[in-house]
Amino acid sequence: MSEFELVPKLGQLVRINRGRDKNKLGVIVEILDERFVLIADGDKRKFDRAKRKNLNHLELQDFTSPEVARSILETGRVTNGKLRYAVAKFSDEDVIALKKGDQVDG
Repeated sequence: MSEFELVPKLGQLVRINRGRDKNKLGVIVEILDERFVLIADGDKRKFDRAKRKNLNHLELQDFTSPEVARSILETGRVTNGKLRYAVAKFSDEDVIALKKGDQVDG
């Protein structure tokens, strides 16, 4: 693992590797300590009911939503719509990258 993967940031997207939400995406909305964070996706898991997750059970992505991070730093909250937008934006970029890769190979 690189040093980047070990340091979670507010607004950073994560892929859940354990539990009932396995393989789903979420956004870090609070860093509790060096081991635990709160994540939400704005859809199933709202900001007000964020899930506490162990960092060992998450795969940190190299995408951080500046809108989410700025909102949390300025007001201490973020709207569920912004969370949904961040997850959708990352998912769309991920799908587009795969399609481009498929076209190049095929």
